[in-house]
Order: sequence, then structure tokens, then C-alpha cells
Amino acid sequence: MLLSGPDRLTTESAHEDPLLLRRALAGYVRAVADAVGVSEEGTSCEVADTVTAYVALSRRSPRFPGRDLMLLWSSRQGWTLSVETAPAERPLLVSHLGGDAVPEPALVGRFVTEVVSAPDSGAWTPQPVHAARDHRDLQSRLERRVRPVVKRS
Repeated sequence: MLLSGPDRLTTESAHEDPLLLRRALAGYVRAVADAVGVSEEGTSCEVADTVTAYVALSRRSPRFPGRDLMLLWSSRQGWTLSVETAPAERPLLVSHLGGDAVPEPALVGRFVTEVVSAPDSGAWTPQPVHAARDHRDLQSRLERRVRPVVKRS
């Protein structure tokens, strides 16, 4: 979903580096992919007018036999679990993870496990999303969710 107008994040300063935000987002999406058991090749993310991410899930739900599932993320709406659809089809939302727009990757993993295995979509009750104020706030929140990698020599 593309957002415009008041739904778009604004930058606080012309000195902000979109590359740093892109790196923080990519690190966060990799951590979420690990939490849901997906390789990095099954992900994508973008920092443009909107800040979004996609994770192709390897699991299927008995409620949607033969259909692939995906996680979609936006800085304003957080994570949603949806059924993959053809370009001409309307998106089919399965469930929405409310709360922080940048939740802990482990929470996203639990969300996916419970929603996929639930006999109906009532496993998670939608809550309002606490979106980031601007790119600087978003970058900080993304970086806090990614564990630092310890390099060993």
C-alpha cells in the first residue's frame, strides 16, 4: 500500500542520510525473517516516499490451502499477515499486529505462528499502531530491535 500526504513520514533535517535508514530497515527485516524461519532471499524493503518491507512466508495456513502467505510492513501500519494475491486481485488480509510499529522480531515470530495455526483469524486482536514520528525516530527504533552482531577474530 502506498501512502501519501499526512501518512508519509517526514524527515527532520536535510542532513539525514536515507542510506542509514535503509541499513537499519534491512537489518530489522533480516531479524524478522530469522524469527519467522525465512531466508534473506525471501525479503525486500524500500525507503522512498514510504518505508516498507515484505517477507515471503514459507508456511501455509489450513484456512487458505494452496495459497502462499506474506508479511507486509509499513512504518505507519506495522506488520500485517496476508495471503499472496495476483496483481489483479484485492489483497486478502489475514491479521494485523498492532502495538509498536517496530515490534521485537520474536513477537513477530509468535504472531505468525499463532495466526497461521489458528482455526480462525481471532488469534490476535488488532490494536492501534504506535507509528514513528519521523525518519530519525524510525531509524532509532529499528536499530534498537536488531541485536548487535559480535564479530570474532
